[in-house]
Amino acid sequence: EAAEAVEQFARAGVRTIMITGDRADTALAIARQLGIAERRDECVTGEEMERMDEQMLAARISRTRVFAHVSPEHKVRIVSACKKNGEIVAMTGDGVNDAPSLKSADVGIAMGMAGTDVARNAADMVLADDNFATIVNAVTNGRGVYENIKNVIGFLLSGNMAGIFCVLYASLMALPAPFAAVHLLFINLLTDSLPAIAIGMEPASSDLLGRKPRDPKEPLLSGDLVKRIGLQGLLIAVPVMTAFYLGYRTGTAEAMTMAFATLTLARLFHGFNCREDRSILRMGLSGNPASLAAFGVGVLLLLAVLLIPALHGLFLVADLTLAQLGMILGLAVLPTLCIQITRIAR
Repeated sequence: EAAEAVEQFARAGVRTIMITGDRADTALAIARQLGIAERRDECVTGEEMERMDEQMLAARISRTRVFAHVSPEHKVRIVSACKKNGEIVAMTGDGVNDAPSLKSADVGIAMGMAGTDVARNAADMVLADDNFATIVNAVTNGRGVYENIKNVIGFLLSGNMAGIFCVLYASLMALPAPFAAVHLLFINLLTDSLPAIAIGMEPASSDLLGRKPRDPKEPLLSGDLVKRIGLQGLLIAVPVMTAFYLGYRTGTAEAMTMAFATLTLARLFHGFNCREDRSILRMGLSGNPASLAAFGVGVLLLLAVLLIPALHGLFLVADLTLAQLGMILGLAVLPTLCIQITRIAR
């Protein structure tokens, strides 16, 4: 499986370097089979390393794919040279002599079956099946977890920004508050938490390995994410305030109820937008059953508040007509339609 793993790593922007105690000819023969190296100038021997200082090794390592006939001390120097060039280094090994380099790497990966206790204790991660290709799954899952964290943050903050924009607009225009405190509590504690949990359970996307590694210095809240949060928040806020104005013609209670219901439903729809950066047509709805369940439960909770008279006093909502409920549905789905059409066009 190693040859396929090396190919997948190359697609993911991960460079594979082979380090061995064997002679250069033997190392290059194996490297050619695995697709790691083809030419002799891509190979450096331990004897050649002895004649290099740290600066020379750091400069040479960017075009070196095979290190042959090396000692344990050489392995540590190789890891240090990669790190000096600003690279994130994962080192695999199984023997006692691999322990120093496993420890010095950003991620030390030991073999669980054939590896020694010393190597396993020095490593950050242990391959229980001793299969090099398992590291591909680890990279995919790691990238998937990071993407899910960003998507959850994007979902929660964009929805909250919509509420902030609505309250700010109402204050500037001297309008009554569009939401009661119990409305915001309902949204944050019930209808927001379910989609957020579902987004966190999103399986790793099949195209994650096709992306280049992210810059480790890039903040979690990057400029692009902040801009997206602001735009999506504004996109949700406009239909919410439109619903408020439509209800305001009847009364303040109706206006607050329509604004609350539109914001709740719009954020439930928005949960599908935040699962991935792709359109729903490309990623499909069946890939994450938890998101469908979260949407269904959220809609049921909202309908219970709007349609059960006994809950009206508790949640400060007014009776709505069928026409008003239809307006809420139409306005709530608008932000998601706009986002999805943009993604399809892109």
